[in-house]
Amino acid sequence: WTHCIHPDDQETVKSMFHEAAQGQRDYDLEFRIVRQDKSIRFLKASALLQHDLQGKPQKMIGVNYDISHQKEAEIRLRQTNQELARATRLKDEFLANMSHELRTPLNAILGMSEGLRDQAFGDLNERQLDALEVISQSGSHLLELINDVLDVAKIESGQVKLNYDAVDIYGLCQSSLTFIKQQATKKRISVELDGVTEWPLLYLDGRRLRQILVNLLANAVKFTPEQGKIKLSIRRQLITAISGDVGSEQGEFLRIEISDTGIGISAENTAQLFEPFVQIDSALNRQYEGTGLGLALVKMITELHGGQVSVTSEVGHGSCFTVDLPYVAVTALSKAPQTVQDTSSGHVASVKVNSPRILLAEDNEANIKMMTSYLTAKGYQILIAKTGQSAVDLASLKRPSLILMDIQMPGMDGLEAIRKIRLLPGFAEIPIIALTALAMVGDRERCMVAGANEYLSKPVKLQKLVGVIQRLLAVEESESRSQSSADG
Repeated sequence: WTHCIHPDDQETVKSMFHEAAQGQRDYDLEFRIVRQDKSIRFLKASALLQHDLQGKPQKMIGVNYDISHQKEAEIRLRQTNQELARATRLKDEFLANMSHELRTPLNAILGMSEGLRDQAFGDLNERQLDALEVISQSGSHLLELINDVLDVAKIESGQVKLNYDAVDIYGLCQSSLTFIKQQATKKRISVELDGVTEWPLLYLDGRRLRQILVNLLANAVKFTPEQGKIKLSIRRQLITAISGDVGSEQGEFLRIEISDTGIGISAENTAQLFEPFVQIDSALNRQYEGTGLGLALVKMITELHGGQVSVTSEVGHGSCFTVDLPYVAVTALSKAPQTVQDTSSGHVASVKVNSPRILLAEDNEANIKMMTSYLTAKGYQILIAKTGQSAVDLASLKRPSLILMDIQMPGMDGLEAIRKIRLLPGFAEIPIIALTALAMVGDRERCMVAGANEYLSKPVKLQKLVGVIQRLLAVEESESRSQSSADG
């Protein structure tokens, strides 16, 4: 019998058999056997051992089960899981690289056009400003498409977590309508906000909810002919068993409905609506632009909230998309709402006090030219380093007031450069802003752990960048004064 056991399993089986014979354990094990035709089979053996009055084993009664098919299935499953894990890793790496490669040139395009529109490099005439507006709008549209692709990938891989906060739902709906107001006006489409106006603050992810609203509203405008109508309705809805299972528990949901008088969708095509990268008809692909990601994102974000989305439609008579979201009313707030000035919009004053020196660590020539031109026009002195090591050396030699550090650079990367700069004598508190085109989950945390004070993803709005620079330099100057007073 032992000669039938696979050579690699013999010692284990013999040892377990003797332990079972001595009453030290049950005889229950798995092992391989080699048949006469040299084929290998997996067995699961279970047996009871009977002993005499002196405790010596006398009988063994048991069964050997051939579990070869089960083991083969387990091996295949293990291999499949390994392949899936590898595919997921490769997809994440591809998305990170794609994000960087697309955002890097886009940063230069949007940044340079913003600088020109801001007339930081000189006065422009009306026709030139109109042309720059087209460039800016096209670049922003491209950025939205990139963000949609990354959002879908992040949600599918479980990397997106909702950030719940107190949300003014009626105000959020009003502000979401402003995103599509210009396009609707061009097509002479009337837009109406209907429903309950008095709401308590709701505990939801406001940013993601806005994403749902804007995607659905933009779709309604896109597929509604001129002089059509769009209505956004919000109300409370009592729903039983939102999953569709039979149940007795009921809950109050926020119901959002966006209806239009657009081209409509046939019944056989509604099932495909929420699939990523799917558009219903090739003819629509030629007439209407887009990636087919908007509705997939709506469905994913809704389900992350524990809700559901549905659609009713008739070809030629429009569509109605319904989103049901569970919510908790915020009965009391620990702090009153605060007004925060947004430095990403409006004019940012040129910085001319003492001409602060900024070290720009960046290897992309277009980004170097764009950022150097803009920051110089704002009154800053600029030092340029094109590798991580040269950034460390230049920082030590010139001691800048602030450092802008690109994270992906040849040789030493930006994270390592930040860590090395922090170790330089007197550089523990110098402001460092990390700039990266990756914009993936965890990037901000890695930059802050390395020693950065702030993190901005590319494309960077130059006015926002100047605002962050001003704030960090003001904090640094205030702390230096406090330290001087303490020393005095």
